[in-house]
Amino acid sequence: MSATDTAALKTTPLTQAHIALGARMVPFAGYTMPVQYPMGVMQEHLWTREHAGLFDVSHMGQARLRGVSPLSAFEEVVPGDFIGLKPGKQKYSVLLNKKGGIVDDLMAGRPDDDGLFVVVNGACKDNDFKVIDDELAGQVDIQRLEDRALLALQGPEAAAVFQAHVPAAADMVFMDIRSLPGFGTDLIVSRSGYTGEDGYEISVPAAEAVRVWNLLLADERVRPIGLGARDSLRLEAGLPLYGHDLDETVSPVEAGLTFAINKNRREQRDFPGAARIVKELTDGPARVKVCLKVLEGAPAREGAEVADANGVVVGVVTSGGYSPVLKGGIALAFVPPELKAVGTPLKVIVRGKPQSAEVVPSPFVPHRYVRKA
Repeated sequence: MSATDTAALKTTPLTQAHIALGARMVPFAGYTMPVQYPMGVMQEHLWTREHAGLFDVSHMGQARLRGVSPLSAFEEVVPGDFIGLKPGKQKYSVLLNKKGGIVDDLMAGRPDDDGLFVVVNGACKDNDFKVIDDELAGQVDIQRLEDRALLALQGPEAAAVFQAHVPAAADMVFMDIRSLPGFGTDLIVSRSGYTGEDGYEISVPAAEAVRVWNLLLADERVRPIGLGARDSLRLEAGLPLYGHDLDETVSPVEAGLTFAINKNRREQRDFPGAARIVKELTDGPARVKVCLKVLEGAPAREGAEVADANGVVVGVVTSGGYSPVLKGGIALAFVPPELKAVGTPLKVIVRGKPQSAEVVPSPFVPHRYVRKA
C-alpha cells in the first residue's frame, strides 16, 4: 500500500492493537484490516478449529431499525418471517432487489425491545442502509451504530473463554442474541459466527474495544486471527461470501439459501423479486451452488471454469482455496442443476489444465453450533 492509499482507508478502533501484534495490514472493504499475524494463516485457521480465535469484524455495518412496526416493515425488503421473530432470537436473511437478486446477506435480531438490530457486510453497508431507508422511508428510522466495534470469538474453547467473563451467556444457543452487561460495559451478544464453529459475536462500545480485546487475548486459549484464515474457515464451513458467491444477479434459490425464505412469505409473495424466486422454487433454477472437492492438482480459485466429465465448460468457481483440515483443494461453484448430485464427477480448469473434482456434501467440515437438546 502506498502512503496515499493508506491515508484513504478507514480504521477500526483496534487498528493500532493489530499493528502492535505484528499483523500484516491490507485494504479490505475500505478499511485497513489484518490479513494475518506472525503465526500465519494456516496456523491461525487450525488454532480456531482446535481452540479459540478472536477476530476484529468492526468494519461490518451495525444499526438499529426503529419505528412503529419495524419488524413488519423489514419484511418489505427481505423474504424472512420477522413479524414472528421472538425476543432474544436473530435470523440470517438476504436484502433483495426487485429482480430477486441479493443486494447483501445480513443478520437481524431482537436482543431487547429496542427495535431490530441489524449487521450487514462492510463493503455493502452504505448501499444497504440507503436501500432500506429508500424502501422503508417513513416507516423505519435507521440509527447506524458507528460508535460500536464488533468482535467474533470462535472455536471449540470460545464458549468457556467468553462465559468466564459473561456468565449470563452460558445458556444461549445458536442464533440467540441478547443485550448483556459484560467486561464492565454494555454488550450486544449473539451466539453465532462465520467459521462453522461455536462462538459469539460481540458488539461493544468503540471506546471499550481495545480493553475487551486485550482481556480476551490474555487467555492462553485465544489467539488473534486475520482475514486470511477467516476466509478459509468460512469456505470449509460452506458459507457464502458476498461479492463472490452472492451478488445482485444471484437469487437465494440459486445460492442454496431457501431456508431464509419462510413458508408463509412464499405463499404471500410480498417480497422483492417474489415472482422469480417462487418460480425457481417450483420449477428449479437455471444454476445452483455446489461444493467441490478438487481430487488432483492445485486448488481452483475464483473464476476457474468448471467442466463436465466430457470436458464441456458448464460453470464457474466463485470461491476456492486450500482446506487446512482436509489437506486439499475445495471450492464453491455454480453449475446446471442436473450436475448437483453428490458424487457427480466434474473438472476444474486450473492454468489451462483440467483437474478432476467431484460434488461433495455441504459443509466440507461439519458445523459445531450449539443447539437446544
